Amino acid sequence: MRMVWFGLASVVLATAAAAQMDFSKVEIKAEPLAPGVAVLFGAGGNIGVSYGPDGTVLIDDQFAPLTPKIEAAVAALGASPVKYLINTHWHGDHTGGNENLGKKGTLIIAHDNVRVRLAAGNPTAARPIAPAAKEALPVVTYDQGLKLHLNGDVIRTVHLGPGHTDGDSIIIWTKANVVHMGDSFLNGGLPFIDLSSGASAEGLLAAMEKAIPLTNAQTKIIPGHGPVASQKELVAWRDMLKQVIGEVKAAMKAKKTLAQIQATKPAAKWEVPNGFIKGDGFVEAVYKSLSANRITPKGPAHKH
Repeated sequence: MRMVWFGLASVVLATAAAAQMDFSKVEIKAEPLAPGVAVLFGAGGNIGVSYGPDGTVLIDDQFAPLTPKIEAAVAALGASPVKYLINTHWHGDHTGGNENLGKKGTLIIAHDNVRVRLAAGNPTAARPIAPAAKEALPVVTYDQGLKLHLNGDVIRTVHLGPGHTDGDSIIIWTKANVVHMGDSFLNGGLPFIDLSSGASAEGLLAAMEKAIPLTNAQTKIIPGHGPVASQKELVAWRDMLKQVIGEVKAAMKAKKTLAQIQATKPAAKWEVPNGFIKGDGFVEAVYKSLSANRITPKGPAHKH
């Protein structure tokens, strides 16, 4: 669990964490999930792998210093070098290896907003994030999703709207019945609602309501962090979001202050030891997200 939460903490402390960690001690472990499909665990977001005669597809790539170890783990699966890379979102513990792979000719794919945010960086953050190098940027981007017909399967990328960030995608292996959720779902701990990246508490809940019907009891679910899960854990995550958001919303309607809401500890029972996001922090993010939605003027409806 320590590695899991180190990776998530790097969302905020990416530069400092990468500088302080001894990546030589990180071991990349592979877990096969289906023929030609595996997950890699290391330091940072979990990595999905599709491999076969049409080439290797990587879902996220952790930190730049780990690229050689990740490539070695891919080779140990009997897979060819990475041909395609899909980013589930823009955070550095999921995109840190982009530049290394991009320079080798890997085709990078992501939602439109992932490219926008990587290209811009975040100079106003507490620890500023520099704009990404050209080689690290997605070359193929999409609005709602796309399909890759590779290795005897159809790999779908699906954007479910702003949740953890405004560029989140889940990745679905249609035939293998495997889903990579990115940080829209963590198997253990509380979510990070990255308001500075267009996140939305209600959007994350809405995304789960859309994602759950895309799974079944046999689906193997790769979370952004934590061990492989099932639909049961995904439903429990949705239910947690619904309960906490509902309690915060009801308290806000009753004119309770943030401090008063936090004092009731609506998220405390889902905290994990040494977790990056504490219950009070999650409640604060929900409160701020709901407040922003409440005060945002309504503009003209978007035409589709």
